[in-house]
Amino acid sequence: MNTKAAAGTANRKSKIFVVDDHPIVRQGLGLLINREADMIVCGAAEEAQSALRAIPTLQPDVMVVDISLTGPDGLELVKTIRTRDANLPILVLSMHDESIYAERALRAGANGYIMKQEATEKVLVAIRRILRGDVYLSDRISSKMLQQYVRGSTTARESPVADLSDRELEVFRLVGEGHGTRQIAEELHLSVKTVETYQAHIKEKLSLRNARELVQHAIEWHLTEKGN
Repeated sequence: MNTKAAAGTANRKSKIFVVDDHPIVRQGLGLLINREADMIVCGAAEEAQSALRAIPTLQPDVMVVDISLTGPDGLELVKTIRTRDANLPILVLSMHDESIYAERALRAGANGYIMKQEATEKVLVAIRRILRGDVYLSDRISSKMLQQYVRGSTTARESPVADLSDRELEVFRLVGEGHGTRQIAEELHLSVKTVETYQAHIKEKLSLRNARELVQHAIEWHLTEKGN
């Protein structure tokens, strides 16, 4: 590579694509990232399908993805991206409890997980770390996952909710946000019967006796999540 080409590569800003259903969050991340000398927001989307359509054109260097999206959630988006691009770095940035979602995000194919409650500087640290090819997790979750590895998978879960599959957790979250069965089916592009099957599995795993207890438990969990 000649000197001029090398200088051009060195001066190139890393392109960041933000997927979040809240306009204020997208704007805030844009302001945070665009003031950095080495990175720029190349695009943003509020839901998965818009993001998937934009990726081939914009060719971002990093995806920053929220979990709570309209339609397929962030975990499903990460899985879909991974089927199309094995190497695109993905940082999941979410309000949801990392003790339940961080490991799921990594299994889905993400390179890091950070909660929105973290200081803004840590978001930049996380983006730069996964750009280098590393994984980013909080010290607490890194320690917990290491302990689970050392002790084996029999380590007790912090919450029974952690035993739900990704799709069951997505349905449970939507129930907690006040969505009815038909609305969940439409949003996730599933049949009503399929959603009812997921709800039955959730009730069994969480030892809930009926639909009323499912709704109550889901709402309580959702409120606790918002309070984190």
